[in-house]
Parts: sequence; C-alpha cells; structure tokens
Amino acid sequence: MSPDMLAAIGTWGPIFVMVAVFYFLLYRPQKNEQKRRQAMLDSLKAGDEVVTIGGIYGVITALDEKSVRLKIANQVEIKAARSAIASVTESEA
Repeated sequence: MSPDMLAAIGTWGPIFVMVAVFYFLLYRPQKNEQKRRQAMLDSLKAGDEVVTIGGIYGVITALDEKSVRLKIANQVEIKAARSAIASVTESEA
C-alpha cells in the first residue's frame, strides 16, 4: 500500500465507520419499527380493543382506509384517524 492510500483510509475510514454505526443503530431499527406499526394498522378489524395515541381506550365498531369509529362507552362513539391507534390491547374477557 502506498502512503497516499493509507492517508486516504485514515481520512475516510472513520467517516465510513460512523455511517455504518448510524445505519445499524438508528436507521435500520426505525425502519423495522415503521414496518411493524404499518402491519398493526393494516390488520385492524371491527371488534379489536385498541388504545389511541391520546390514551383513549375503545373498541373498533367500523373502519375505513383513513379513519376508525371507536366505542368508548355505552352509546358513545368517536371517529379517529386510523394512524392515531397506538396499539391493540388484549381482551380481558
């Protein structure tokens, strides 16, 4: 190896290492989380018990591509954005 090549590796090597670290520690886990969340949103169905991002618990009574109707109490339904669903909860029954 020539001294010029060693100097180039010494200069650019740490930058490549930092890019690899950012990819494996930040970008890749974020993409995996986005895929998991999208799969959860795509699998929603009527009757699922859910929690919204705002902390409202409810049961899905109807849904379409962009919104859901949640029954949060007897004779009380609200309409929320589908993307506002934080998680599906386990049924206590």
